[in-house]
Amino acid sequence: MPSRPYTLSDFDFALPPELIAQHPAAERSASRLLDGSGAAPVDRVFRELPTLLNPGDLLVFNDTRVVKARLLGHKASGGAVEALVERVLPPHEVLAHLRASKTPRPGTMLHFAGRDGAGFDAEVLGRGGPQHSLFHLRFPSDPFVLLERHGHVPLPPYITHADDADDERRYQTVFAARPGAVAAPTAALHFDAAVLAALHARGVQTANLTLHVGAGTFQPVRTENLAEHRMHSEWFEVSAATVAAIARARAAGGAIVAAGTTTLRALESAARDGTLEAGARETDIFITPGFEFRVVDRLVTNFHLPKSTLMMLVSAFAGYEPMRALYAHAIRERYRFFSYGDAMLLARSTPA
Repeated sequence: MPSRPYTLSDFDFALPPELIAQHPAAERSASRLLDGSGAAPVDRVFRELPTLLNPGDLLVFNDTRVVKARLLGHKASGGAVEALVERVLPPHEVLAHLRASKTPRPGTMLHFAGRDGAGFDAEVLGRGGPQHSLFHLRFPSDPFVLLERHGHVPLPPYITHADDADDERRYQTVFAARPGAVAAPTAALHFDAAVLAALHARGVQTANLTLHVGAGTFQPVRTENLAEHRMHSEWFEVSAATVAAIARARAAGGAIVAAGTTTLRALESAARDGTLEAGARETDIFITPGFEFRVVDRLVTNFHLPKSTLMMLVSAFAGYEPMRALYAHAIRERYRFFSYGDAMLLARSTPA
């Protein structure tokens, strides 16, 4: 552990590019699972997860649904434009990232083409969002319907193939319910009906929350001094039923297990004032070593990018040196990394 404050370089590591998974495992629960919750790492298969949890534990899922948020089109001048819708606003407006040869001005009309040759026109209203970093667009009708019809699956930048029908099915959890995410809660991609049934049979309880994952999850940290990094904001909601389920599990001695870092971020955000509170709000929580966890005891997560905020989060959760050792093990054993990669199970470290 560094004797100085952690810096960006502390979360770097060498990853062979061939370990970046470009496609999911043939079956969701056939992914590998690195059990890092004990004294020594154990190589397992994801479908074994129910045997690693105890009756009375509560497993919390993020039920967000990935929308086909990537749009391809052109301006009236013919110049190509690409949009990634970050957030849908009432009644028919969105905030989006735009890539174009020249920044479109307010009043500009953009035409987005669908796979079938059809499409729709959207008007640029101006800039909006945090630090006015996004473009405010008006769609002609319900954005969710238009995105489903004309959009593309917003695959992460490190996945190099164009989205296809398999991505439409597999870059989505089996329990996705509330549309709004532009990236999947990837740790939950490994759960299938058989694993969910095995969890139920073992007496593991489940609960849901919603955090709409934004494109900022892929935003690199550009400053060596972590205190200078500004996190993106994401909308989340924790229901009163989920808060009550957590209280019941705690009272009965069960562990709170987060299915993914998005679930963990939502739960710890909802408890930032010291008590877990139900409700819907924004979070820009930035979890680095030294963070005081109030809710989550165990974490199911995928393997994250070097120098990423999620690498910092898991290091805060399980301990900096243990995470370095687990990642070294995963690379040595040829685990598959990132969104379509394998998973790991972590236990919260005990403060010294």
